[in-house]
Amino acid sequence: QVQLVVSGGGLVQPGGSLRISCPASGLSFSWFAMSWYRQAPGKERELVARIGNTRSSRPDYSAAVKGRFTISRDNVKNTVYLQMTSLKPEDTAVYYCTNGAGDWGQGTQVTVSS
Repeated sequence: QVQLVVSGGGLVQPGGSLRISCPASGLSFSWFAMSWYRQAPGKERELVARIGNTRSSRPDYSAAVKGRFTISRDNVKNTVYLQMTSLKPEDTAVYYCTNGAGDWGQGTQVTVSS
């Protein structure tokens, strides 16, 4: 049984930083490209960042977060991370991880507000 458990969300002030994590179990983690999505109230879920399953693959980012967010992975800890910096109120959303094979984490709320 595949499990993706998202953690690390919370309330942060504009301009602040936050790192969220998604440890995975029940799958051969290193085989999968991993992605972070987010969904703000009243909006559709959108892709934030994706990291491939090979060392040579370059991460992809949405235009909204490029230069501010960094996706990374640790294939020993079976965990994908999203480091978020220079956070803006429009980054407020529930953040989800996925392995692209239909498995999703439960989401974590990130709220950017003063």
